[in-house]
Order: sequence, then structure tokens, then C-alpha cells
Amino acid sequence: MPIPDFIVDLRRKIGTDPLSLAGVTAVVVRDGQVLLGRRSDNGWLTPITGIVDPGEEPADAAVRETAEEAGVVCRVEHLAWVHQIPRIVYANGDQADYLDLTFRCAWVSGDPYPVDGEMTEVGWYDPTALPEMNADMRRRVDAALSASGPARFEGGA
Repeated sequence: MPIPDFIVDLRRKIGTDPLSLAGVTAVVVRDGQVLLGRRSDNGWLTPITGIVDPGEEPADAAVRETAEEAGVVCRVEHLAWVHQIPRIVYANGDQADYLDLTFRCAWVSGDPYPVDGEMTEVGWYDPTALPEMNADMRRRVDAALSASGPARFEGGA
């Protein structure tokens, strides 16, 4: 998966030190089914995810990532969940802390297919019979499917 240019530029300055980034998860729903893809880097079945570019609105990032990764046009319905992902240390030593913003999105058009190589397959899944998934990714799907009111936030007093 290509590293965004702005992260490459930052890494030149900070090396492998922790980098705080905003990420998005787009849980796209169509006729009661959810869009999921199999990641090419680790084989996990996940909703669409990605990094928010500098100056980009997070909801716009969710729409952009869905088009880039799955060839599907969607619109954001609402923010479902905000949570901090535990620090990730990549094989090259880079460290990243992601604040994830999970959005429930509605399908607008397009048949899913792996567009940019980040997914090996994409398709529609019945949320009542999902295959095995990473626990955090499953929580993102569940949050987007169950939330109709204010977004859920982790932590706080």
C-alpha cells in the first residue's frame, strides 16, 4: 500500500517516532448488506479504511477512500464511533497512533472491485452472517450498523 506523500515527508523529519494521524472507516450499507474487502497486506476482512489527508474533511476522506479502494460511490450518513487505536509499529520501525472516525455510509453507485491494490477482493456481506473478522474491525461495523443517534466515544469522564 502506498504511503501518502505527506507521511513520507514527515518521516524524513521525525524518523520512526510516533506520528499521530486521523484515520477513517467507511461502513457502506446497501440493501441491508455491508461492503467489506480483504486487505492485501494482512488478509483481514475489513470495511474501507484510510488516512485523512492534510486539510481534508474526514467525511470526504471516507467517500474518497471508498472510491479509491472499492470503486464504489457512497455518501456519509453520520459519524458512528470515535476511538483511539493502540499504537501500531510497522515492520520498518515506524510508529503511528491513529484516531479512527467510523462513518456509516450509504451506497450511491458502483459495483465493488479492488481498484488500487489495497484490497484483493471486495463485496457485499450480510451483517448477520459475517465471516471471522478482527475484533476491532467488527466493532466498527457493529457501531455503524447500530448507531442512529449521536456518535459513540471511547474514554472520557
